[in-house]
Amino acid sequence: MKRLCLLATLTTAALLPGQDIRRQRTQEPLPAPQVEIIERGGQRIVRSNGLPDHAPGQFPNAGNPNSLSAQSYEFKMPLKPRPAARPTPSGRAFFGVAINGVPFEPGTAEFWNRDPSSGWNYEAKSGRINLGLDEHDAHVQPNGAYHYHGLPTGLIDKLGGDTETKMLLLGWAADGFPIYASHGHRDPKDETSPLVKMRSSYRLKTGQRPGGNRGPGGEYDGTFTQDYEFVPGLGDLDECHGRFGITPEHPEGIYHYHLTAEFPHMGRLWKGTPDSSFEKRGGGPPGGGMGGGEPRRGRRGGPGFGPPPPGMGPPPGFGPPPGR
Repeated sequence: MKRLCLLATLTTAALLPGQDIRRQRTQEPLPAPQVEIIERGGQRIVRSNGLPDHAPGQFPNAGNPNSLSAQSYEFKMPLKPRPAARPTPSGRAFFGVAINGVPFEPGTAEFWNRDPSSGWNYEAKSGRINLGLDEHDAHVQPNGAYHYHGLPTGLIDKLGGDTETKMLLLGWAADGFPIYASHGHRDPKDETSPLVKMRSSYRLKTGQRPGGNRGPGGEYDGTFTQDYEFVPGLGDLDECHGRFGITPEHPEGIYHYHLTAEFPHMGRLWKGTPDSSFEKRGGGPPGGGMGGGEPRRGRRGGPGFGPPPPGMGPPPGFGPPPGR
């Protein structure tokens, strides 16, 4: 059994430069970040309190009214993941977890006209809405859960940077496949080929969104997830934002995901079967708040959320917009 523990010290008063100290004095200091990674019984188990091992941005802020608080996570994933028959959409679940115990989550809970049934989901990193993302592409949920929406710059810096010298392991997805930063080998089967930034295979659609009751209208400009479409072969990565190839941790080759500065930033679809420990229930992450006790786990029935029902196709962000 392999075990890795990480403890660090983090207090809001000391680590948030430029913050309103008077506001922070009214909040209790955060406990030290904690993460434990265990390999046992064919599984990788990540237990953490969800606090980053780098200084987060200031929270609350103008775009995010929530304060950080410790969580109680226990994520599980297979050590030997396998591709599934077809990809599974991540929906509102955590896509994966970083090696520092902070979850990855690409999606948002914001919709056009505040109507989830509209199918028009605002993009966190579009620049069109202010969700209070900090310099690490992260923000805080109402229950205090800090999570990444893109490249976690603070974690990347602590690991040596996302450069052309080494593929950088950042964490694992809910299906067990590893997640790397933006660089990968130009030839995924040749470990001696140069490292280059991976290119997304998604692009903005052309034309206008449907208007009226069918959609927000206007040009496809990246405001909504549904503004993008997948074009096979356009870039280096597939529809799950990953590919098969050699990595430092898997010289024999493995399917793996990449985080990129370009949409979709991280996977929105799992290549393999996700474990239910990454599923969120009741609007909060699996594991709840800082009240202690046993961490909550996913729904009964074992790993996986299952594929979309027959005829449903891919999730809204990866098909034609409603009404077309």
